[in-house]
Amino acid sequence: MERVVHEKLNLTEEILSATSLSRQLAEQMTLAKAYVVIAKEHNNFHLAWELSSMIRSCQLLLSKAAMRGKPITLEEAEPIISRLSSLIYKAEDAHYDIATTIVTMKSHIQALEERANAATVQSTVFGQLVAEAFPKSLHCLILKLSADWLKRPPLQDLANERRNSPRLVDNNLYHFCIFSDNVLATSVVINSTISNADHSKQIVFHIITNGVSYGAMQAWFLSNDFKGATIEVQNIEEFSWLNVSYAPIVKQLLDVDSRTYYFGENPDVEPKLRNPKYISLLNHLRFYIPEIYPQLEKIVFLDDDVVVQKDLTPLFSLDLHGNVNGAVETCLEAYHRYYKYLNFSNPIISSKFDPQACGWAFGMNVFDLIAWRKANVTARYHYWQEQNSDKTLWKLGTLPVGLLAFYGLTEPLDRRWHVLGLGYDLNIDNRLIESAAVIHFNGNMKPWLKLAIGRYKPLWERYINLSHPYLQECVTS
Repeated sequence: MERVVHEKLNLTEEILSATSLSRQLAEQMTLAKAYVVIAKEHNNFHLAWELSSMIRSCQLLLSKAAMRGKPITLEEAEPIISRLSSLIYKAEDAHYDIATTIVTMKSHIQALEERANAATVQSTVFGQLVAEAFPKSLHCLILKLSADWLKRPPLQDLANERRNSPRLVDNNLYHFCIFSDNVLATSVVINSTISNADHSKQIVFHIITNGVSYGAMQAWFLSNDFKGATIEVQNIEEFSWLNVSYAPIVKQLLDVDSRTYYFGENPDVEPKLRNPKYISLLNHLRFYIPEIYPQLEKIVFLDDDVVVQKDLTPLFSLDLHGNVNGAVETCLEAYHRYYKYLNFSNPIISSKFDPQACGWAFGMNVFDLIAWRKANVTARYHYWQEQNSDKTLWKLGTLPVGLLAFYGLTEPLDRRWHVLGLGYDLNIDNRLIESAAVIHFNGNMKPWLKLAIGRYKPLWERYINLSHPYLQECVTS
């Protein structure tokens, strides 16, 4: 005897079919849900209850049809369709007409959108607070290292001895700079760089930090071995030349109105722009590199939230074709064009720049300091900082003014030199990460925070020596 094979019911196709009973039930159910809301608003709770009861019957029938794999029959559907039609007519008869339905549904959609927007803003604010907070583990590490610095005069003697090392100005070596107050993050950058370098003893790192972290930085880098690399630590507070009369940014950072603009109750400022790093002088030091290192000819700038995965010394032999800044462009996506960072409704911007010009990234940049001095990029930076004293050209940060200062002076690098997004993008292709010379945890989800993206965190943690007693006490406890 031949077996009859029944095809399994595709409920989606069934509901989309213009002639199916499933579709008719689904459409009536949607309309009934709208009338439930309206009936409740008019205090007609009995009608709302009746409609809700029939909606549940309708859902149950659709569910049974899906489970058994057979279409709904007319006998099954007719009582529900009939009753729902009657209740919908009753709702319409109570003057809940289509116009009322549309207005009511619009107001509900608007209310939901407002709640969703409020939740998004709240989430952003909370995320920002977590991102800005310095973890207790890092405070612990700074305190222990600062105590070492104060208690151990030999460390201070060693620092003074190394201050005048000829290696710090030797242009035959490979020079890198980091400006940060985060000891652990800076250590990861340096450790990852030298671990992947072919010749670590030819590497020189120049660190600049603030007065709070200076002793801790010195103690850490003088007490630990970094494979023969030379490491210099400087205190930004000793840069007497970086003052109000010379640097517009210093004047702006001290300005009460500027601080109120960003940290007061100003609805025009996005939560993400309230991060103190944006008005940190350390963050703007990148525009003074030729003055900080007057004898150097080329240097690679690294942010403290990067991890180096390949040898970076080939960067120093790249031909920048007379340009100042070697950087990876970010305009594969439309939102990284100039018009997304700058106010092109202002003629000062629109008359000088192409809104479709490609943006690029700070975080791993090779700078030709001879070309920088020749083009006087720092003066350009000063000019644009002064022009933006009223915050109308761009909101905040170093990238917008960087795009202006280095306009026409940036050499695009191969994308694999610098892969971004590990501090916010959960879906970066593993192959892209593996091929990257530098990976950048830009975004709020920094690898040293609890909200770090778990998939990427091991890429950063592998360069931490967790056997160090201070790290065991502060970080792993």
